Amino acid sequence: MTRLSLSALMMTCATPLLAEVPQVAVDIAPVHSLVAQLMAGVGEPDLIVRPGASPHGYALRPSEARAVQQADLVVWMGEELTPWLEKPLSSLSGDARHIALLEQPATARLGYRDLAHDDHEDHDDHKEHADHETQGDKGHDDHAQETHDDHDHSGTDPHAWLDPGNASVWLSLLAEELAGLDPDHADRYRANAAEAQARLAELTVQIAAELQPMQGKPFIAFHDAYQYFERPFGLTLAGTVSLGDASSPSPARLAHLREEVVEEGVTCAFSEPQYNTALLETAVEGTGAAIFVLDPLGAALEPGPELYPQVLRDMAASFAACAAR
Repeated sequence: MTRLSLSALMMTCATPLLAEVPQVAVDIAPVHSLVAQLMAGVGEPDLIVRPGASPHGYALRPSEARAVQQADLVVWMGEELTPWLEKPLSSLSGDARHIALLEQPATARLGYRDLAHDDHEDHDDHKEHADHETQGDKGHDDHAQETHDDHDHSGTDPHAWLDPGNASVWLSLLAEELAGLDPDHADRYRANAAEAQARLAELTVQIAAELQPMQGKPFIAFHDAYQYFERPFGLTLAGTVSLGDASSPSPARLAHLREEVVEEGVTCAFSEPQYNTALLETAVEGTGAAIFVLDPLGAALEPGPELYPQVLRDMAASFAACAAR
């Protein structure tokens, strides 16, 4: 045996074998951010749905399909948000663990609200009705009103990550999943979860104080996606432009919504980065209401551990700016 190969062998024997870090794939950026916080100092999760794209309808890139195929653990919201992902999970991910967060018993789930007025006057205002985000990328905002085909319009509202209480529950749940896959780093995952929960609790208190002036002030939005954020912070949605179907809102609906804005003293309307604001502008035309932007997916943010808390901060800042009017 040569001196070089002997030295290499001695170095190998002297170096402890490192535990293999689990490969983790996550569907959307806010949940990816939570997993990234848990894995800090150990590894990094892969993001499946790229920033700026809608999770409702998506075509996997080769690198994203590879991440699913190589994953030991796949974390996704569930078929209510990403119905297209169910098939790749069954065909690509093999023996990987699949965690659908909306299916976890500890997850707080809300049903869709019926926000129809002029188009469905015979319905009770609180009957469950579907709504969801545009399936187009940011470059397809001109067709936002036509992108509601691929999402189930009944049952559970999938935007559950906007409730910081759910995020805290998921941090504990996913820390235990990672600990089970990687016992050598179990203490790190649990410690990271505790630290992330403490930061989130502090942020929640800060946001609650910041949004006190917004309590009791109704607002309108392009579509109904924010009730998980509204409830913990006492916010009130008065109506939406979109009813969540594949057709554009009727002129009668927009006129009715404009009347509601005036009658209820609505001063703010909210769109999202990927939406064309033309319909929202029509709905508030002549009312004096201002339009702000909410970004529940963090489309404009860099994916990583800081994205989730920044999503909450940015949403709070938009509501606070509304209240300041």
